[in-house]
Amino acid sequence: VTVERPKFIASCSFGKDSLATILLAKEHGEPLDEAVYCEVMFDKGISGEVPEHRDFIYETAIPRLEEMGVSVIVLRSAKTYVDLFTGRVTRGPKKGMVRSFPLCGKCAVQRDCKVRPIQRYQKTLPPGTVQYIGIAKDEQERLLRLEGGRQVSLLAKYNFTEKDAWEFCRKAGLLSPVYAFTDRGGCWFCPNAKRAELRHLYDYHPDLWARMLALQAIPNKATEKFNRTQKFSDIDSMFRQEDGIAALRQAA
Repeated sequence: VTVERPKFIASCSFGKDSLATILLAKEHGEPLDEAVYCEVMFDKGISGEVPEHRDFIYETAIPRLEEMGVSVIVLRSAKTYVDLFTGRVTRGPKKGMVRSFPLCGKCAVQRDCKVRPIQRYQKTLPPGTVQYIGIAKDEQERLLRLEGGRQVSLLAKYNFTEKDAWEFCRKAGLLSPVYAFTDRGGCWFCPNAKRAELRHLYDYHPDLWARMLALQAIPNKATEKFNRTQKFSDIDSMFRQEDGIAALRQAA
């Protein structure tokens, strides 16, 4: 009697850890049926991915994975960042106000635009499906949270640290260009974005920066703060001031 093996899927953000996982699966003959990627959208037409990363995903990574025989499933929520931002608070003291910027550490965008589409997709998968998750062997706390049997780290199995994953992807020509200015993945409007990521957006994607300033200008918001300490307009003023100081130094 032949026993059908379970389905094996890889969760993929197209960062170094998830891509290294797929490369390891192919190199070691691990079963892999598909890679699943969920793209958060800013609005109906603009991706939430940093533009360099989005170009890398669609122009380099997906074609390469498909050449390797890996089917890539792209998921998107019907809800976008702008939908959530402009929605109204339905209860509590701020009822009727514009929801505005998501809270750090309790991100409604992550929940509604990423987690829920993935959960809906997972419900369509056969029982016993095994999910490869890109967690390196030096991320012990995250490894301990894996659901035994159903969630597997190939990086841990093959003794790959985060640095090993980075180098593996680089050698394969599958390292996202975002690693030139950040060590993490994330939406370009993420409240957890580090200063270098925000500065990159300000310098290289003024159109996206302007969209965030336009959202900041919407009245009657539940919160004015983009992150824990600053309004988006404060960050804009800070960068403009820095540019002004730099220009004066150059002129001197």
